[in-house]
Amino acid sequence: MRAAGILAALALHAGAQAAEVGGVKLDDRTTVGGQPVVLNGAGVRTRAIFKVYVGSLYVPEKAATIDAVLARAPRRVQLNLLRNLSAEQLVDALVDGLRENNSAADLDAVKPQVDELVRIMKSFGDVKEGSVVTLDFVDGATRIAQDGTSRGSVAGEPFNRALLRIWLGDHPVQADLKKAMLGGT
Repeated sequence: MRAAGILAALALHAGAQAAEVGGVKLDDRTTVGGQPVVLNGAGVRTRAIFKVYVGSLYVPEKAATIDAVLARAPRRVQLNLLRNLSAEQLVDALVDGLRENNSAADLDAVKPQVDELVRIMKSFGDVKEGSVVTLDFVDGATRIAQDGTSRGSVAGEPFNRALLRIWLGDHPVQADLKKAMLGGT
């Protein structure tokens, strides 16, 4: 009986430990809007030969498809920067990702929200290596924060769905990053 208790305690302890991806320690669990979420998966975004960020996805319960991710809220995409980026580089990458993974009609429907995202991201200025950008979807809006400081919010679930497609869509920013964020290895 005592051995079973020790094994259970060890299993709980192992589940609470942080994951490490690309040299970045990620919490296995966190809260978004006061609600618990778990690390679904994470991977390194590279561009040419440069490591750009560790992208991670947090959801209420593990999900292996974009449809399963979109079915529940809250959710978080977290970007742990592995290099310095200008606001323009960050904005251009997000806008390109939106264009690659959403139809023209879908983008037209969320144009005011995309414009607001661009405004918020430009307000970051240069983003330094080690910075953490979070994109939390809770209460019908995408809350954007940099290093734990709220920078703004963009309303609407259609916008958040379009945004998530950057990483999880049919033409993701990087196929192995999509696989990793969806819990694959």
